[in-house]
Amino acid sequence: MSTAEYTVTGMTCSSCESHVREEVAQISGVTAIEVSAQTGRLSVTSEAPLDDAAVFAAVDEAGYAAVRTS
Repeated sequence: MSTAEYTVTGMTCSSCESHVREEVAQISGVTAIEVSAQTGRLSVTSEAPLDDAAVFAAVDEAGYAAVRTS
């Protein structure tokens, strides 16, 4: 298992969280997602290390921007 943390900018509500969660969930190997509009944090757990570019693309598809924090 591998967990990566990101900061997502532009989220303001639970609907924003849902859009990000739905897009990130489509990445192969993702097993858990925690997202908070209040803090701007996104935590993604996966079976193997994630390709950051895939996460960035998924968040972009949801209409937001992300940077990796750990």
